[in-house]
Amino acid sequence: MAVTPPAPPTTARSMADDVRDRSDGDLHELLRRRQDLARPAPADLSALAARASTRASVQRAVDNLDLAHLQVLEAAMLVSTIDPESVAASLGVTSTATVRVLLQDLWTVALLWRGAEGLRLVRTVAEVLPQAAGLGPSAREQYGALSPPEELVALAQTAPPPARAILDRLTWGPPSAVLPMGAPDRVAEGARWLAEHQLVLTPSADRLVLPREVALALRGGRSHAQPALDPPRPSGTQRTAQDVDGAAGQQVTDLLSLVDDVATEWGLRPPRVLRSGGLAVRDLKRLASALDVDVVRAAFLAELTYAAGLLADDGSLDAAWAPTPAYDEWQKQPGDRRWAVLARSWLLTTRAPHLVGTTPPGGAGTINALGPQAHWPPARGLRRDVLDQLDQVPSWLAPEAGQLCEALRWRRPRRLPGNLDEVVAAVLRESEWLGVTGRGAISSAGRALLADQDEARLAAAMQPHLPEPVKHVLLQADLTAVAPGPLAGGLSTFMRLVADIESRGGATVYRFTTDSVRRGLDAGWSVDQVLGALEDASHTPVPQPLEYLVRDVARRHGQTRVGAMRAYVRCDDETTLGAMLAERELSPLQLRRIAATVLVSPVAAETVVEFLRENGFAPVAETPDGGVVIPSSAGHRTPLQRRSAPVTAHAVDDELVSTLVVALRAGEEAAAFQREERASRQGPSLPSTDPTTTLAVLREAAADRQAVWVGYSDADGQVRRLLFHPHRVEGGRVHGTAEGSPRTLSIHRVTGAAPD
Repeated sequence: MAVTPPAPPTTARSMADDVRDRSDGDLHELLRRRQDLARPAPADLSALAARASTRASVQRAVDNLDLAHLQVLEAAMLVSTIDPESVAASLGVTSTATVRVLLQDLWTVALLWRGAEGLRLVRTVAEVLPQAAGLGPSAREQYGALSPPEELVALAQTAPPPARAILDRLTWGPPSAVLPMGAPDRVAEGARWLAEHQLVLTPSADRLVLPREVALALRGGRSHAQPALDPPRPSGTQRTAQDVDGAAGQQVTDLLSLVDDVATEWGLRPPRVLRSGGLAVRDLKRLASALDVDVVRAAFLAELTYAAGLLADDGSLDAAWAPTPAYDEWQKQPGDRRWAVLARSWLLTTRAPHLVGTTPPGGAGTINALGPQAHWPPARGLRRDVLDQLDQVPSWLAPEAGQLCEALRWRRPRRLPGNLDEVVAAVLRESEWLGVTGRGAISSAGRALLADQDEARLAAAMQPHLPEPVKHVLLQADLTAVAPGPLAGGLSTFMRLVADIESRGGATVYRFTTDSVRRGLDAGWSVDQVLGALEDASHTPVPQPLEYLVRDVARRHGQTRVGAMRAYVRCDDETTLGAMLAERELSPLQLRRIAATVLVSPVAAETVVEFLRENGFAPVAETPDGGVVIPSSAGHRTPLQRRSAPVTAHAVDDELVSTLVVALRAGEEAAAFQREERASRQGPSLPSTDPTTTLAVLREAAADRQAVWVGYSDADGQVRRLLFHPHRVEGGRVHGTAEGSPRTLSIHRVTGAAPD
């Protein structure tokens, strides 16, 4: 089989001619599938052909090919005549029907073009695929003419075992190998034998390259060991629509609750922003503990909340991560609309939560949540590719992760990371948490998300699968409350304030503790207001143990007051102050009694309050005039921030493509008219000349009394051709005659000049 590139055709036909001969439908398909050709809009079809053959555009087109088209393109690079029969023989397949369709597709996207002798490769394809099909360079430049393939195979069969092992390793690619330092003598002897018999190239002392001709001979003329012209078909477990959408709805319910928990936790205790950006590992672990989830899911929740604009750096001198004002607006919306915001933000973000806790390539340490290293631009495209594969399998089928990886390797063979398995597992995990999938299959709402529907339609796709919010809880004597569904906004906020979430699921269990009740009292609620709100929210009376707990905490709440001296502690109960002085855990406060009911400390009042609460006391902060400091129930918020929209590439739609095709046809007609006009003009072509050259040509013509063709820009800015007879040149002007009439031309208006 010939391996040299085809010779240029003898007839003058170019790729631009092929593009001009395409129908409007062909041009429409070309622009739709190679959208980089449409922006900016080319002036005419010649400009379109030139852009389609540039290396950058060809690189993008080749990277978008699936494995079948890529293998056919590589096989086409190895044959002398590109036709279905030759390419099929190179691939080692018997059926040419599929190859014919794939070649037609490659012509459609202008990676092949029709010349006078048939299909030809675009010139820059060879630059983009320097090692097509795992083949190395030709050996003709170094060795000249090589032996026929049969003799090369016979010679290889006589090679000693070490040399044969090297050939077996390089035959199907990659075609090069580096001999390691201190390689065994047998390996060195094998490499030496191959070099002596001209079966390998030796660019350097420790590097071997298998020539293209030798590799094809050892392959039996085939370009690929395993042609993959048909896509793999993932299999898995078949689900029902009810199971998938029901599981997705439950996941969304948990997700919305967890996002509220993140905002509540960081609104009250905002973690610091690291000097290098991001969230400290200990703060991430603390968040995971507070949410009762693992660190991986905690990182996902933090990154998702940040991507949706609900969380940000507050920009203060001692910066901290805190909810934004947008969270308060988001929290008031129905659950389906809240989910739509989160889902779209996840689909468009370039942040990769699965990288948190890993070591960056070539770096040290680990990647922190919310840090700059968690930004990974390929994440968005890979996320979309995984979901597209899920969308293409039969409805409600849950394929295995390994089969999805195999399908992706076929669909995007040149655009996949080395850690594809980890990325796919992360996307499947996150999409399950987000309700885009349910029990491994894509949900109805997930399909709406991939269809890029607006927020209202996206929310409507999820709304039937979310439970209706409830406005009551079931109070129990064991100091717990059961919410039989997601609580309405106001009741949810109140329950998170006065109780801690103990478990989630179809029903949420809240537990009342001394700390949680005190949290509500710290927010300004009185004992009667707390009990009244619980009674209004419950279908049953408030259990006696719960009422005792609330009243007992209220009785002790505020007995101790903390003010600023830097800090003082006053309490009417001298015994309580004595207990504080005796408590070893409070020794860092350096408490000192200055009166029977007053202690002072050199530590800030906020720290004193925090230490006392951690050690079982129930102090409140007070103002200088003796009033109680009531913190905001919403907690800390960042200042109002302008958030930039994620960078997205808008697809070229059919309407724009149709308009562009019409414009290209019109531009081509105008260009053809200009070419005909130039061809019909009298005299030579007029190159642009600078004033110095123009003066020299005119002076020489005036001296020799010869006519000269000039291009002259008139008052309207149009350039006219004149056969001018110059008489004299002076003062920046040339005097003479044109068309039998005297004319004076300004030198600066002459665009070009050439002798007749």
